[in-house]
Amino acid sequence: MAKLYFRYSAMNAGKSTALMQVAHNYSERDMTPTIIKPAVDTKSGSQISSRIGISRETDFVIQPDDDLGEILEGIVSDCILVDEAQFLTSDQVDSLWRIALEQDIPVICYGIRTDFVMQGFGGSTRLLEIAHSIEELKTICRCGKKALYNMRLVDGTPVFDGHQIAIDGVDVSYDSVCGSCFLRHQNS
Repeated sequence: MAKLYFRYSAMNAGKSTALMQVAHNYSERDMTPTIIKPAVDTKSGSQISSRIGISRETDFVIQPDDDLGEILEGIVSDCILVDEAQFLTSDQVDSLWRIALEQDIPVICYGIRTDFVMQGFGGSTRLLEIAHSIEELKTICRCGKKALYNMRLVDGTPVFDGHQIAIDGVDVSYDSVCGSCFLRHQNS
């Protein structure tokens, strides 16, 4: 039986790199991975890109109102890989869960849990509720502790208000921080 997996972390932990490694492993064995990303993530067009400089073309760029069940109905794939899964809707996550169970295709979603003010994203919240397997990918804060949170920076200065979605490298940047560093910047 295939499963729905959610692999999450703070920013800069290598989620996109890990996804591309999994895709490479399937391809290297003459298997077919299907790669999806939400259109909300505009930073690399139809590609998935990693901060370490590698990229890969996606098979589908998903709009918020797209019906994933309909788009992926009858798909011939050995695995479905989803980057930036936090930007999926709850209904899209439910469709991926059904695909894993009904079509027996493993679905591996990569994303962050919360935004820059520690509020959950719709896709991540639903994945935390229904995924068969949940795995944290770890990264570190500048102070050396485990980073759990995403601090938004505008011109290098931490900000704690604004729209939930601002794409990294477009209008803002983000830093992965531990709880202590998050609070220190929030209170300064």
